[in-house]
Amino acid sequence: MKIFRMTTLLLLISAAMPTFAQESALDAEIQALRTYCRPDVERLCPHVEPGGGQIKACLMAQKNALTVGCFQALQNLKKIK
Repeated sequence: MKIFRMTTLLLLISAAMPTFAQESALDAEIQALRTYCRPDVERLCPHVEPGGGQIKACLMAQKNALTVGCFQALQNLKKIK
């Protein structure tokens, strides 16, 4: 269930299609999200059902409680898109 939730989060965050040149940068940022945001999702959004951007919304609503790594991973993903 945790893997499904994280996969859903990553799919929602990366909804826009990247250009070919951005794909490797995007792949790196998605890996950073997997690494750094998983504990935050489990800690801050344990009962949030994936889908419709709910996990991303949950994380952003609690951005002051995010770990530094997760916050930076989310910010870096925004820069790529």
